[in-house]
Amino acid sequence: MRISELSERSGVSPASIKYYAREGLLPAGERTGYNQTDYTDAHLERLRLIRSLIDVGGLSVAATAAVLTAVDAPDLPLNEVLGTAQQALPQPVAPPSRASVERITALAADHGWHVHPGNPGVRTAAAVLDGWAAVGRGDLESVLPAYARAADLVADADLDAVSDAVEAARAGRDRASAAQTVVVGTVLGDQLLAGLRRIAQQNAAGRRYGPPPEGNSS
Repeated sequence: MRISELSERSGVSPASIKYYAREGLLPAGERTGYNQTDYTDAHLERLRLIRSLIDVGGLSVAATAAVLTAVDAPDLPLNEVLGTAQQALPQPVAPPSRASVERITALAADHGWHVHPGNPGVRTAAAVLDGWAAVGRGDLESVLPAYARAADLVADADLDAVSDAVEAARAGRDRASAAQTVVVGTVLGDQLLAGLRRIAQQNAAGRRYGPPPEGNSS
């Protein structure tokens, strides 16, 4: 297909398609003549993945490129693909305090979690504790055990969702698909969890305090 058709089917402008190709996110099409390039359905699928990671997952172009490089690396273990996807997610700008990092590390130990010190989740969670402390709401740390129990359930669900793909990769079948499953589940899963949390919050608030006034969706 020509770039005009690829653009129409993907919803991505020709300029963005060319940009993604230059940045290495999208494989180049096949040159078929002067100023003419052919693209395939594989390019269409890749564009949809790129836009999902950027538009839904909130990744930058550079972070998306790093994630897709990991997906495309045939010898990269899937746990390293997972690590790359986690590192690509938005991180706090300022480093968290040592006290908050130690609090999160202790929480992980209490739950029997084996976590690498460089796991970006430690920094993200610790930054939240610093944010609470900054506004005088350190008392909100009381939710940590419940959040950790919920995180355990979510993590198990995540791994259950990719287990078939992982087993296929271990058997030497379709490693690229398994890697993509890990990335999509990690990056888009954050957004899914945030959306479901908001829905559940509204439901819990209605159950405890009654329905909101008509016309108020919060």
